[in-house]
Amino acid sequence: MRLRRSLQNSSDSDYSRYRFRLAVSMALVLLAFGTLLTRFVYLQVIQHDYYTTRAEDNRISLAPIAPNRGVIVDRNGVVMAHNYSAFTLEITPSKVPDLEATIEALGQIIDIQPKDRKRFRKLLDESKTFESLPIRTRLSDEEVARFAANRYRFPGVEVQARLFRQYPLGPIASHALGYIGRINTRDLETIAASDQESNYKGADHIGKTGIEQKYEFYLHGTTGYEQVEVDAGGRAVRSLSRTSPIQGNDLTLTLDTKLQDIAEKAFGDRRGALVAIDPATGGVLALVSMPTYDPNLFVDGIRTDDWDQLNNSPDKPMVNRALNGAYPPGSTFKPFLALAALETGKRTASQAIVDPGYFNFGGHQFRDDKKGGHGVVDMYRSIVQSCDTYYYMLANDMGIDSIARFMSQLGFGSRTGIDIEGESEGVLPSPEWKKRRFKRPEQQKWFAGDTVSIGIGQGYNAYTPVQLAMATAALANNGVMYRPHLVNFITDSRSGEKTYIEPQPMRTLALKQENIDTIKRAMVGVAREGTGARAFAGAPYESGGKTGTAQVFSLKGEKYEGGRVREHLRDHALYIAFAPADKPKIALAVLVENGGFGAQSAAPIARLVLDYYLLGKAPKGPASEDATPEEE
Repeated sequence: MRLRRSLQNSSDSDYSRYRFRLAVSMALVLLAFGTLLTRFVYLQVIQHDYYTTRAEDNRISLAPIAPNRGVIVDRNGVVMAHNYSAFTLEITPSKVPDLEATIEALGQIIDIQPKDRKRFRKLLDESKTFESLPIRTRLSDEEVARFAANRYRFPGVEVQARLFRQYPLGPIASHALGYIGRINTRDLETIAASDQESNYKGADHIGKTGIEQKYEFYLHGTTGYEQVEVDAGGRAVRSLSRTSPIQGNDLTLTLDTKLQDIAEKAFGDRRGALVAIDPATGGVLALVSMPTYDPNLFVDGIRTDDWDQLNNSPDKPMVNRALNGAYPPGSTFKPFLALAALETGKRTASQAIVDPGYFNFGGHQFRDDKKGGHGVVDMYRSIVQSCDTYYYMLANDMGIDSIARFMSQLGFGSRTGIDIEGESEGVLPSPEWKKRRFKRPEQQKWFAGDTVSIGIGQGYNAYTPVQLAMATAALANNGVMYRPHLVNFITDSRSGEKTYIEPQPMRTLALKQENIDTIKRAMVGVAREGTGARAFAGAPYESGGKTGTAQVFSLKGEKYEGGRVREHLRDHALYIAFAPADKPKIALAVLVENGGFGAQSAAPIARLVLDYYLLGKAPKGPASEDATPEEE
């Protein structure tokens, strides 16, 4: 009985444990299925859109399609920069079993240089394997035929037509136009800062200098995309859809390429700069920096020997002298100082001095260029004959603060705002400037003798040719000063709508018209009977001008003789002008580096430019130097 009861209790206990274990097991199974169900609902319902997008991303890739770059033309419709189609040899890496072997085999039938391989490797690192990448550009017809005959040997290799940038005028206006080049790290930073990364996918080139750089985002266009279905290995299977790129906008410039060509040829092999402006709008008619260069060299990556030749040339052809070069203005400064004297009441037009040929001040003798002096000199004669003594005395009487205040209104010593990057400020000297410029206290002190030299455009004076041209244009336009600009209007590539770059008056100077007329009359006298008369003899139009000769190094009291001085130490030659005198249509500034007298080297260039612009008269060659120049 006891045994039966004991066995019964043991059986009940085992059954209870079994039921407990079964319940725990069922609970665990239900928990596991619940977890799986919850995860399933989360993935299939809540996260459905996310994972669908991820799956599509793995299945579909976007291949960017670079847009055609906008065209640049001059004011008369002459093409300055455009695109042309040429054949390229392209490889799609995902379709090529052995990339290295394929490139080596291609090299047996088509000339593939080390620079081509290097460029291809760079593109390969930056691109996806299903994108077609160029290994050789601009194939000749013979090369295309050779590849076509061997095409069956090269799966994944095709000949395709691509657009390339071309500058059909070559070196003409290259400093204004600029050039494009391959995108580098600095360019990528600029693109990122402008929030344009997506629009530059697949792009290889970008504007580097000049108009090409300044108006890059107008010229570039909008990148298109092609949806490509790819397999698990990343190989293209088929094209699903395509969004066509939008071509960049076209630019029409204010430049006259014929005028530009004539101005450049007028320099011959001399270094220098010329800026010609329409006084009524600020439109730049010609922007010359000599020597120039061919922008086509940079389009597909400049060769090392070409770069070394440009970069190491003593003539520095890559420097934009019109905007970046700062030079003493010499006597071209005198008309502006005379205007300042009239406006401030320091001189009247009829007030005269007696010029003995020098001005003594502070124990130093400041000499005039004309030995024995000019005699009795009023303001008209001071400009026409370019009397230094008159301006030594005038600068001393006005004082540097008064001079600096007035000249700053004309734009001297500040950027003009022209639509090209890299413009220099120049130097408008003042006591404040000298304190900022020099570190030692003895160097920071402004001396009265410094002011005397400023009067003839020497001393610390240093201005860019574009500043000098803008000031001349403001004078010609009766004190209304426009911001110089190179782009006339932008044409939308889709609608054809033109957006004009409206002339922007920077300021209207509060000048008395009678004072402006006095200075203009004297500048007309320069071309008619003064230091510019020889260069403008027989001109059927009346122009105003002023010669200038800027000292490069101190003569220490010696007489200047250009033929006995090394070429790079000779004086700079300058000339400013406007014409016609009664209703100016053009104002310009000419600088010839180490050209000697302004009347000898710079004025003849100005004459050729004005003859063409006003008369349509094209010269046959460079401007000839006057063998027996007038002073200045």
